[in-house]
Amino acid sequence: MAYLDHVERCNRRDMTQFRRFVVGGAGVGWVHHDTIAALASLHPALRIDADAVVLAPDDDTPAGRSAVLADVVERLVETGVLPRLRGELYAVKTAWAAPELLRIDRGAISVFGLNAYGVHMNGFVRKTDGSLHLWIGRRAPDKAVAPDKLDNIVAGGQPAGLSLFDNLLKEAAEEADIPAALAGRAVPVGAITYCCAGERGLKPDTLFCYDLELSEDFVPVNTDGELTGFTLWPAEDVLASVRDTDDFKFNVNLVILDFAIRHGLLTPDTEPDYEALVLGLRQAHP
Repeated sequence: MAYLDHVERCNRRDMTQFRRFVVGGAGVGWVHHDTIAALASLHPALRIDADAVVLAPDDDTPAGRSAVLADVVERLVETGVLPRLRGELYAVKTAWAAPELLRIDRGAISVFGLNAYGVHMNGFVRKTDGSLHLWIGRRAPDKAVAPDKLDNIVAGGQPAGLSLFDNLLKEAAEEADIPAALAGRAVPVGAITYCCAGERGLKPDTLFCYDLELSEDFVPVNTDGELTGFTLWPAEDVLASVRDTDDFKFNVNLVILDFAIRHGLLTPDTEPDYEALVLGLRQAHP
């Protein structure tokens, strides 16, 4: 294996299998051809055109669109297209800073190929000898996505109505018992983008990344049951695991690679795929 394999895996898709999803005149997602057949008779506000699936409710406002899609999503669960709802609403936008077009249950994001946002934090320790160590969590075995895989110290999807930083503080408290005063020192360091085909549709995701330097005496503790525990790994061991295994949740590999590039753990003189990695971590969504 190679580091670049993870970038390529997170960007595998065949766009000929998808049709544009249009809301308020804007292309906001992609619907797989197999799903289009299931949508055709679910609601009169969903129009199936030759090149797009168009949401056009009588009440063409964020609230009206949200109500229609909530009804559609419930029917998708009833018909088995979706396994269940998540009970958490995501905002649908054309870009992070753009106006909110509607809200939809988190469990239906990929069915409509909507851009989902999330926050990921690297919790790292700088030892007295200057070496970097990363706190690595292990996901619970009952997680719906990537059970028992390795993860960042803090990570979570971005719910509607919450700022990125407030969400980071919430996730830090829930996942690692990091006090707000400490988590508030996290530094925003950029974003990672990828787009891959998944079991239920398309995932064009944007992960906003943060770094938090922690003291050697701080030990994270999970409080929400989503992680089974944490281990402090030397950074070189983390990178070796990324390079040689699939032990990490698929997108966490990209967050770690970004950390390694920014902190000089991977360099253009020592990593043959350095240029491809740098470019590959921030690919434009289709």
